[in-house]
Amino acid sequence: MASWSAPSPSLVEYFEGQTSFQCGYCKSNFGSCSHGMWAHSMTVQDYQDLIDRGWRRSGKYVYKPVMNQTCCPQYTIRCHPLQFQPSKSHKKVLKKMLKFLAKGEISKGNCEDEPMDSTMEDAVDGDFALMNKLDIKCDLKTLSSDLKVSIESEEKEKEKSLKKEGSKDLIHPQAIEEKLGSGEPSHSIKVHIGPKPGKGADLSKPPCRKAKEMRKERKRLKLMQQSSAGAFEGFQAQGQPVSLLPKAKSNQPKSLEDLIFESLPEDASHKLEVRLVPASFEDPEFKSSFNQSLSLYTKYQVAIHQDEPDICDKSEFTRFLCNSPLEAEHPANGPECGYGSFHQQYWLDGKIIAVGVIDILPYCVSSVYLYYDPDYSFLSLGVYSALREIAFTRQLHEKTSQLSYYYMGFYIHSCPKMRYKGQYRPSDLLCPETYVWVPIEQCLPSLDNSKYCRFNQDPQAEDEGRSKELDRLRVFHRRSAMPYGVYKNHQEDPSEEAVVLEYANLVGQKCSERMLLFRH
Repeated sequence: MASWSAPSPSLVEYFEGQTSFQCGYCKSNFGSCSHGMWAHSMTVQDYQDLIDRGWRRSGKYVYKPVMNQTCCPQYTIRCHPLQFQPSKSHKKVLKKMLKFLAKGEISKGNCEDEPMDSTMEDAVDGDFALMNKLDIKCDLKTLSSDLKVSIESEEKEKEKSLKKEGSKDLIHPQAIEEKLGSGEPSHSIKVHIGPKPGKGADLSKPPCRKAKEMRKERKRLKLMQQSSAGAFEGFQAQGQPVSLLPKAKSNQPKSLEDLIFESLPEDASHKLEVRLVPASFEDPEFKSSFNQSLSLYTKYQVAIHQDEPDICDKSEFTRFLCNSPLEAEHPANGPECGYGSFHQQYWLDGKIIAVGVIDILPYCVSSVYLYYDPDYSFLSLGVYSALREIAFTRQLHEKTSQLSYYYMGFYIHSCPKMRYKGQYRPSDLLCPETYVWVPIEQCLPSLDNSKYCRFNQDPQAEDEGRSKELDRLRVFHRRSAMPYGVYKNHQEDPSEEAVVLEYANLVGQKCSERMLLFRH
């Protein structure tokens, strides 16, 4: 493998103010409200820090809902794959797939399919309508060489200043490198909220069990103890060491991996293969499967979302699900596949039936979108793919220990159709004011009373990652990278600082110091 070098800094173009448009969830006119910026390029660490502040990408457009104003507040949700146990309904989906692969059996009944963010495209359509009217001032292709030269000259200047000023340089690259590997982006807090009278069971406690089930369990444990005791006495009489005692059969439920990768008969009716392909036209496998993937996307959008075929054409598909601002990175301590944007393709008997678009980031696998062949809806591919992605996250964690979360996009409690993400437990929701993670069980009672909630119950708590030193923010202006403290000395527009401050507060101090904000 070639030696890994640190990526170039992220380059973003922020659109001041807020945009309002038709909501993709409740369909209210101009009810959805968000901030947005165009990411010409972005490091995986910057994007990780942004989604931990409520941002999310659609193609290269990165947006953040204005939570206390938008009609359907969208809370970032993450699952804990290492502690995840599939529910009864999850197991049904996995067994249904195994029966289909082994014997070709097609289960009848309701389809439990809930693809990850199937309405995300609708939710940001208004933003892209606005984007068509905006003049994107910065073209990465024409500026890439300027950016490289600027960064190199900036580094040389910093080396000179370091000799004079010691280690007090505001944008020392070593300090940034230390921050890049500083551990988890946010911490979790636990706030106990008991159920209100008439609101049902306390979700923070284990579900009640039937008395009959408990009697059976006690009887089973008693029989196990008796058989173990008998075996122990027999072995002792024969002078055998206790270590050779036969082990009692485990009553542990099957793991997620056991259910997914259960062996199939040699004469299985179907063969399913999952391939991870980088979302890049430079990758031969991605390029060779592009037309088939595009046809599947169009078929899905027309059948499931009733889109017109010309709306979900090649250019829209490329913009939405193929173009990504994330720069591929392959550090030695990262996963074998590296970090970046990928298409996880589900091949059934030699053809693609589903594609899960994901981002692999320093601390998580982030689900972007799923599209599938409607002819296979009976397989509940939305649920199945989510379970596969959880298992995939666990697999990546074995090599990269800090990669331990599965981000499912946004949880929208005010939209019943989007509540299914809360079924993947344990999971947390991101507090929209202090950006700490709170277990979803503690958030639901508040969300039942109000669609917008501050989950952090400490009234004194603040956003610890907020912008505190605006002059340290980095700007790209006239082919040069510079601190905002230098840039502002050449500006006469009084409104300029208000826009930059708005951007800094939204992205936070860490990202504002690392990313380059394009100004013209």
